[in-house]
Amino acid sequence: MEENSNPETVTPTPEVAAGAAQPLINKKAKFIKEVKSFTLIILSVLVFRSVLFEPFKIPSGSMIPTLLIGDFILVNKFSYGFKVPFSDWFTDPVYLTGPSTPERGDVIVFKYPKDTNLNYIKRVIGLPGDTIEVIDKVVYVNNKPIETKDVDGKKILEDMDDRYKSYQFRFMETKTGDKTHITQVDMGNDYFANYYKFTVPKDNYFVMGDNRDFSADSRRWGTVPFGHIKGKAVMIWFSLSVPWPWSEDEQESWKFRPWRIGTIIH
Repeated sequence: MEENSNPETVTPTPEVAAGAAQPLINKKAKFIKEVKSFTLIILSVLVFRSVLFEPFKIPSGSMIPTLLIGDFILVNKFSYGFKVPFSDWFTDPVYLTGPSTPERGDVIVFKYPKDTNLNYIKRVIGLPGDTIEVIDKVVYVNNKPIETKDVDGKKILEDMDDRYKSYQFRFMETKTGDKTHITQVDMGNDYFANYYKFTVPKDNYFVMGDNRDFSADSRRWGTVPFGHIKGKAVMIWFSLSVPWPWSEDEQESWKFRPWRIGTIIH
């Protein structure tokens, strides 16, 4: 009597079925591991930028000659205390240590008070309770003029963005608090020559650009609340100015300034 079974039909054993499923399990486990690693890297970078250091690019000339258009800077986010990660994304930061207060002369990055989605960079001139006044382009803090001394600006003009080279700049070595830096004023422009005496409110800071006559700062839009401050600018890590494709300024050109890399910001 012949058997009805087909000799070519093979029923997989449990061992074979398990072996076939093993590669699928390995691929799934590998994918999950890679997703976790990628997520951890992204989270670490975000935490680093939130509480330690964050890079910014200088888009305008308000801080010339200290900072030029195209400078890439590093901002110390824990200069005034360690923050709870991401606590400053939607409101004022929550500090785990301190906080300490900015010093006169610090170059700070902060959320623009009129639009907190924008970041501005300026120098701290007035602390809470200080009186600020500008008379004939001389800045007075608590009724005393900030110390200045005229300096030769030839070297500064060589590095400066082309759009500013036609102005009648006067360059001055300036001591703001304990910081010594260079400021410049346009002697052919009286727009910001004077500013009425003003008392800085509590927990606020009066800030100005080192390029005095080309800076929209506290003289125009008011003071910076402490909670808006992101950190202190500490170093230039790259410098490359790229003209906008649609710019009508024919004087604009590419400027790569490798000698500025590693410059400490005073």
